[in-house]
Amino acid sequence: MKIFYTDIFELPLPEGHRFPVEKYYLLRKRVMDAGLESFDNLVVPDASSDEDITRVHCPEYLKKLETGCLTSAEIHHIGLPWTPEMVLRARRASGATIAAGRAALQDGIAVQLAGGTHHAFRDRGEGYCVFNDSAIAARALQAQGLVENIVIIDCDVHQGNGTAAIFAADPSVFTFSIHGRKNFPHTKEQSDLDIALEDDTGDTEYLAALAEGLDRALTSVRADLAIYLAGADPYRDDRIGRLALTKEGLLQRDRLVFDHCRQTGLPIAVTMSGGYARTIEDTVDIQFRTVQTAKEYSDRGMGRGLQS
Repeated sequence: MKIFYTDIFELPLPEGHRFPVEKYYLLRKRVMDAGLESFDNLVVPDASSDEDITRVHCPEYLKKLETGCLTSAEIHHIGLPWTPEMVLRARRASGATIAAGRAALQDGIAVQLAGGTHHAFRDRGEGYCVFNDSAIAARALQAQGLVENIVIIDCDVHQGNGTAAIFAADPSVFTFSIHGRKNFPHTKEQSDLDIALEDDTGDTEYLAALAEGLDRALTSVRADLAIYLAGADPYRDDRIGRLALTKEGLLQRDRLVFDHCRQTGLPIAVTMSGGYARTIEDTVDIQFRTVQTAKEYSDRGMGRGLQS
């Protein structure tokens, strides 16, 4: 199973910044220390190209990012200080999701240890999201003739508002988001399927809602690939999550997604998305279990693997 990582590219943040950037390095270290995959299967991806990005984002937005000409309000909405390194890392993260999609089509399943930046819209970034990597990957794989239809399974605790808006008029990409009703973003977009949960929703109710949503999503479109945003932030001790899932519940969530995709022969590219636990080791542990579970399914055989 191929695992793509980008934490070697710096994301400079001021001391005390709320975004837990260390989680990406700690996750890769955990994966490597556990020996989940051989060194050859741990891959630094190419950066996404201008062409990749502008299939989704406005050329004007890309130009402002590249030249550092974002307004203070635009930088505030992204939530990360502008630096050239930030832009490069965002390019690499989008490239990682493209690469994970290609690898999943070949091998059945692949993982990238970042990504899931689902709040980025066509013309702006938002909520720590610079580029929408899922949308960029979907468009790149379609442009390369590798897929026709894609389903995006978004299990981050926050609605994938940017993804929903980007694909609002596109039947070739089915967007499914299960998220907190009262959480960010406070103004929601309309996905093809939204399941909005109340604060303090726990394992049992969440898993039942997810199972119903997966049944609906995977029968609504004959997809060639799933992109799965395996957010760690529905965890009960997440600082901004507001749901109440346990680590065991999140593990069962992953298995539910993988089982549904396996039963339909659907290759799956996994991204980590959000995670803001009060103790960063909890976020890393949850996301490591996602990678570990993906590896288990890979070893058992996953997806159609039709591409060569």
